[in-house]
Amino acid sequence: MPHIQYLFVFLFIFSCKNSKSREAREPISQSETVETTKSDDSGLDAISTKDFREFKVLDSKNLTKTEIWSGINQQLADFNDADYSRLKPYILEKDITELQTNRTTNKFTYEELTKFYLYRIRKFDRENPLSLNSVIAINPNVIEDARLKDRDFRNKKLKHPIFGMPILLKDNVNASEMATTAGAVALKNNFTQDAFIVSKLKSKGALILGKANLSEWAYFFCGDCPSGYSAIGGQTLNPYGRRVIDTGGSSSGSGVSVSANFCAASIGSETAGSILSPASQNSVVGLKPTIGLVSRSGIVPISSTLDTAGPITRTVIDNAIVLDAIYGYDKSDSKSIKNNESLTYFQKPSSNILKGKRFGAPKRLLEDTLYANAIKVLKTQGAEIIEIDEEPLGLPNFLRLLNLDMKKDLPSYMEKYANKTIALRTVSDVMAFNLEDSLKTMPYGQNLFKGIANDNGDEIYLERIKDTLKTNGKEYFDNPMNANKLDAFLSINNYHAAFAAVAEYPALTVPMGYTNKGVPKGLTFIGKRLQEKQLLEWAYVYEQASKARVAPMDYN
Repeated sequence: MPHIQYLFVFLFIFSCKNSKSREAREPISQSETVETTKSDDSGLDAISTKDFREFKVLDSKNLTKTEIWSGINQQLADFNDADYSRLKPYILEKDITELQTNRTTNKFTYEELTKFYLYRIRKFDRENPLSLNSVIAINPNVIEDARLKDRDFRNKKLKHPIFGMPILLKDNVNASEMATTAGAVALKNNFTQDAFIVSKLKSKGALILGKANLSEWAYFFCGDCPSGYSAIGGQTLNPYGRRVIDTGGSSSGSGVSVSANFCAASIGSETAGSILSPASQNSVVGLKPTIGLVSRSGIVPISSTLDTAGPITRTVIDNAIVLDAIYGYDKSDSKSIKNNESLTYFQKPSSNILKGKRFGAPKRLLEDTLYANAIKVLKTQGAEIIEIDEEPLGLPNFLRLLNLDMKKDLPSYMEKYANKTIALRTVSDVMAFNLEDSLKTMPYGQNLFKGIANDNGDEIYLERIKDTLKTNGKEYFDNPMNANKLDAFLSINNYHAAFAAVAEYPALTVPMGYTNKGVPKGLTFIGKRLQEKQLLEWAYVYEQASKARVAPMDYN
């Protein structure tokens, strides 16, 4: 059998705060979290996106474009504008399946694909009028790795669809070729071994292109700063409206870099909205998996209770392919799910997969025009939409859960996974380090870190918080789902991210259009535990019927 058939055996293509309408305020930001419907003692306001029209910092004071490219410029010397223009029709806005087809038909090699993305990042990302500051580091070995993939491509061994695809990692995910900084100067020299999911990606043949910027410490650091800012990476900006439309966070660089076609796909991480928010704000697809489906080992933490990594991609099929490459049991992760069933997430669904499926739509969200239009699209595909009232439940002490988890989880990461030469081990250690040069390390302050250090809750109190939050989160979805025999819950962006987080349920956001001011929004499917395959299938049908994504204009 020719190698094209081997490569594509598996490529069955799929063929917050206030969640009411915020049109008046929306040119700047979309809340990172969701309101609760009782008196709010959650503390979620502290980790919600703030409205910013002026930034204290744009370009990093700790990293220059020259530093990023010093190890790779020479390797790109043989790639020029003519090469870029020749390859552009075969790469720009193409999904992974199309990229693999174009590789198989020799439109380009994996080396050329990699150089195209690198050339594009260098051209657009920093220190120019269109700069986005979405990439924080480049893998110095990626071009040589791509050459090896071209060599291996010629053998007839069955290959995963992610083989040869250049992937960017959020810079809280350990990768051996680059430092893992979480955006913080304190971790600038944190050179480590690969995180579990990075090993998974490499084992499937993916190329690690580099690291994406993020909201520093996954947006659990300053409290009074814009999403997308880190001391190492500077201020990430939205390609649909630089300095006008919020990037979302904390996986800001991961969302922006995918939207701007700087990679085939990226990895983000989420505690409560940090994949859903930047994916929806940048008109791409983001999946927050069931907690435990994807390993967290070797990822700088906020909360061992709620954290998860997940894929950010331009299309649903790409999201399924990346999830398929990274999921799996990790004995070193206390929440990892041991499932003997082998799943393939990117199989083609039946054409009538939505027929008779019952989706719950909160009545107040129907005021949103884009959401109402998305509902109509689902109905044309055979879905039944049930208007529901939301449960009058809150998320008490949510912020304190994060405080108490990070207080113990950060030292655990530093001990198990960080570079041993870094003396800093605790939140208090990092705070003291930052005070030595506060203009470079914390121009917006470090109020959330102060809250962590000052929180004296004990383990018993933490367990009580966890129990209450998980109960409330599950009831928030389960009660209307059970009462109305629903298959899933429909939201907008990350409006219900906090409830999905504490319930440990998966959530998938897909582009559903743009407001009259050009702000992207996403339709978000929330299901029950381990329902990723169904969410991807339903979202794929919606995506194909709506065709809502439009690439950012100035970058194409």
